[in-house]
Amino acid sequence: MMEETNMKDMLEIIILNLVENKEAVEIKELEGEKSIVFEVKVQDTDMGRIIGRQGKLAKSIRTVMKAVATKEKKKVSVEFIG
Repeated sequence: MMEETNMKDMLEIIILNLVENKEAVEIKELEGEKSIVFEVKVQDTDMGRIIGRQGKLAKSIRTVMKAVATKEKKKVSVEFIG
């Protein structure tokens, strides 16, 4: 049976596979009663890799996280900080 990955780990796996400077990646999890906010901090030079053209990659990351959060009956938002 597969070990359940929590949302922060899942987000971290996605982000680490996109950036060049993995040591600069910081993910803060701010959990409320019914919502979770993830603050993703990366090096400025990696910000473009995470956001993607016209923000498409950032939108996709948020969509995946929202799908996972729905399963856990929580609202989630992902904020990217340079």
